[in-house]
Amino acid sequence: MITVTPQLMANAIRALAMDAVQKAKSGHPGMPMGMADIAVALWTRHLRHNPANPHWMGRDRFILSNGHGSMLQYALLHLTGYDLSMDDIKAFRQWHSKTPGHPEVEVTPGVETTTGPLGQGIGNAVGMALAEKMLAAEFNRPGYDVINNYTYCFLGDGCMMEGISHEVCSLAGTWKLNNLIAIYDDNGISIDGKVINWFSDNTRERFESYGWNVIGPVDGHDIDAVDRAIAEAKQSQDKPTLIIARTVIGKGSPNRQGTSKVHGEALGEEELKLTREALGWTWGPFEVPQEIYDAMSARESGAKLEAEYNAMLAGYAKDYPELYAELMRRMSGSLPEDFDAVMQEAIAEAAKAQETVATRKASQKALNAFAPRLPELLGGSADLTGSNLTNWTGVQAMRPDTYLGRHINYGVREFGMSAIQNGIALYHGFVPFSATFLTFSDYSRNAIRMAALMKLRSIFVFTHDSIGLGEDGPTHQSVEHIPSLRLIPNLNVWRPCDTVEALVAWESAVESDHTPSVIIGSRQNIAFTEREPETVVAQAHEALKQGAYVMLESAKGKDHIDCVLIATGSEVPLAVKAREALQAEGLGVRVVSMPCMDLFDRLDADQQKAILTEAPKVAIEASATGLWYKYVKCGTVIGIDTFGESAPASVLWEKFGFTVDHVVQAVHQLIQR
Repeated sequence: MITVTPQLMANAIRALAMDAVQKAKSGHPGMPMGMADIAVALWTRHLRHNPANPHWMGRDRFILSNGHGSMLQYALLHLTGYDLSMDDIKAFRQWHSKTPGHPEVEVTPGVETTTGPLGQGIGNAVGMALAEKMLAAEFNRPGYDVINNYTYCFLGDGCMMEGISHEVCSLAGTWKLNNLIAIYDDNGISIDGKVINWFSDNTRERFESYGWNVIGPVDGHDIDAVDRAIAEAKQSQDKPTLIIARTVIGKGSPNRQGTSKVHGEALGEEELKLTREALGWTWGPFEVPQEIYDAMSARESGAKLEAEYNAMLAGYAKDYPELYAELMRRMSGSLPEDFDAVMQEAIAEAAKAQETVATRKASQKALNAFAPRLPELLGGSADLTGSNLTNWTGVQAMRPDTYLGRHINYGVREFGMSAIQNGIALYHGFVPFSATFLTFSDYSRNAIRMAALMKLRSIFVFTHDSIGLGEDGPTHQSVEHIPSLRLIPNLNVWRPCDTVEALVAWESAVESDHTPSVIIGSRQNIAFTEREPETVVAQAHEALKQGAYVMLESAKGKDHIDCVLIATGSEVPLAVKAREALQAEGLGVRVVSMPCMDLFDRLDADQQKAILTEAPKVAIEASATGLWYKYVKCGTVIGIDTFGESAPASVLWEKFGFTVDHVVQAVHQLIQR
């Protein structure tokens, strides 16, 4: 029989971390060993969670922003009673294990977000804290705090150095997110050594300037001191809190603690032996006494917390049945029952109106059509609302005095905006979207990639999509951005050509609950393409399902096609005009609009062939050409493989070859080969 002390709990975490990394022959033992005491203080004394139900709505959220130290989280999940066995710990970093190299949501029970790219975890945490505040403002009633939790985030020097941490922490202070508590592992060491040589910020003053409550530095190895700091943080009324905790990286390793050597490699058998002796850990590899499991298990306390919450929720359901039903719908991710009918009606209206507008405006018209009927829609923009057109009639901006409103002013913070949006999506209850110019999607790119990896319903709107910007010049004219976004797996990239396709894009994005979406819009007006009125809605839904469709058939019939013109966005009307010129010469030309290449690529070969046929093909898009050759094969791509120029848009279109004459010439050359 052993006496389980908090220090012994921390050493159990250290032992599991160093054993798992040693067995895998890769990983990061330093951070888990350094933050073990902090973790014990939070997880055994403050964190509201139920290992038997990791998705319990009333739980606190825990984010490991310094995700390379994943064994810290895995050890905590295992020891506190989650469905993560010792065999799972032993399979650390192995094929299809529940313990991958960095935490992954929906892979490991109890992991709230995928982390590893430093700084994004704290961005996700800000998003979760904001979502909690906004849902609480909307749904809580006197005596019923059905949405009421803390978001805790661990972060290290790397997160602090990444620029995204400045963006998101500044917003967290402005938004007065007192439900956010971040604990900074201030160990002074990164891969290259002592960080004082490249990271000398005054962290306290930095965060105080953001409007944060700052506690510490405290001794990160004094569990009671960390406990008191967290308790103090929870008393903050109008500020998020940063707890600065001084630690020794690799705590317990006699020869490696406090050095960069312990950051990212296994200790080795000899150092493991010495570390066990130094810690007084007398048990073998992957061996934890039952008494420690009993002391750290959160199953009984978690079940009690959830039962109390459920009793309160039942009272809420009785007293506020409509609010309860709406909250449950929102948190489940289900859409309103009439959403499909609303969209079909809007598509029919757009087809009838036949408006010539920029597709950024077409996107806003789509928002006006369905946003009032989709209360979970939450938009925003990086200080470009009037240019991205991401607001809609009657929408109010979110402000921290009420946390109501459905439009967020993110300021000029593209990366931070996108990571916060992912956190909102992870919390559930909202369908979030954000916007900037397409050329600035590079700033957001890693957060977009993480949304795709996490399979989030996260929507990214990018406008001002090409040389059509004109005089702003090559710094703002997107060339490579569309194909580079298409290269991200599990991401639907939409480039609609008019109001009908803009509605299709939005409908797809809102319905795609496991695939994030990009919706790309033009600055310049684009002529509406008239289809057959009786088929336009069917065509729109066909495009929704397939990503591409026959917009205009060959005048000679579908069995007599001399050439297929494929286009997206603002280049679709050019394809239509070229078809008219070519058909005046007696050629049969089919025009295919491909608003979403990603969906089209998921069709089987026969479905793709039915749309593209075996006829010669010319693809037309004002972006880099490379990806189009998988469709045109030996055909022709009219695109841009250089940077743009500063000149009026009309001049640029002509100089870069986006003219009817150039398309006709390309078709003639292709057919004559």
